[in-house]
Amino acid sequence: MFLFSFGCFAQSDAKNKVVQISSKPISAAVKSSPTYAELLLRKTERESELEEFAIDYTDEYPKVKEIKFELNLISREIDKLLAVSAADAGKLTLALGKLIVRKTELETDLWNLSRQYKGDHLEVRRARRKLDVYEKAIREILP
Repeated sequence: MFLFSFGCFAQSDAKNKVVQISSKPISAAVKSSPTYAELLLRKTERESELEEFAIDYTDEYPKVKEIKFELNLISREIDKLLAVSAADAGKLTLALGKLIVRKTELETDLWNLSRQYKGDHLEVRRARRKLDVYEKAIREILP
């Protein structure tokens, strides 16, 4: 049985307990968060840069490959955000958004370095450690 009231509805379970459920979908809460806005800003900036490069360069141009790689990372992060539970939606702050954006930048840097050097090269190891610091900080906020 469903009861509707002021944008929320209650559902009666088998034991006739009333459970409150918000009519606002979780993804709407995520999409209105500062974290999502920060990721969307970075995605838009990179898409704009890609459009500029597309005029003069092919998909094989290194900067075009780099931007596409980062856009893929940002899309994955957005997908992760959209899967955030309602209980964790309050954690989606601007600071978290900045951490995630910086993490995608560092992952892109690591990708570039890995294409130039072997995995045990000092620069690759340094980039990996720096990326690990950001991943750890993000996990502290969103386990």
